[in-house]
Amino acid sequence: MSFYQQRILPRLIHAGMRQSQLVPIRSALVGAAEGRVVEIGVGSGLNLPLYRRDVVQVIGIDPSRQLLLAARKNAAWAHCPVRLLEGQAETLPFASGSIDHVVMTWTLCSIADPVGAIGEIRRILRPGGALLFVEHGRAPATDGKIQRWQDRLTPAWKRIAGNCHLNRPIDRLIAAGGLTLARLETGYLVKGPKIATFFYQGRAVPA
Repeated sequence: MSFYQQRILPRLIHAGMRQSQLVPIRSALVGAAEGRVVEIGVGSGLNLPLYRRDVVQVIGIDPSRQLLLAARKNAAWAHCPVRLLEGQAETLPFASGSIDHVVMTWTLCSIADPVGAIGEIRRILRPGGALLFVEHGRAPATDGKIQRWQDRLTPAWKRIAGNCHLNRPIDRLIAAGGLTLARLETGYLVKGPKIATFFYQGRAVPA
């Protein structure tokens, strides 16, 4: 792993995810989680203080050891038990049907095998469980110009932004992994360039 990937990129990710306009979205999403929760791409742990007191446990997974070190500090502010693990979304270390909710916030854009990761989420969710997500991704077909710019910039962008893809069709990837969208909201964030701020937010359940 290069110095940039190990030291610089985690700080850039943390800074980008701290935007004030993201806080209400995080709060609403995380506040809906119940029971035993797995957060994929826990990063520096910005969501950890937002979980409710009655959550049984939050298990945060992230491939970045540096970000997990930062997450331990935010875990001290959590209102429920927290466990942090270094790992990949495509190979989750949990028994099938053992998790009540999975949370992902701006994570699916950078996972190497997004469909495989969704398949793993489907495997670990119990009957009645759900994936709660908010992601950025491919702009709508009505914004063809934005889509074309996303396609042009993604090859370079993913090299400098930790494999982050600007152009992933989040709804289709979730469906391809075996989950059904029970609720989906889309739109642009108020601030930021349109190529990076079209968001997908919702709830998906095992098909």
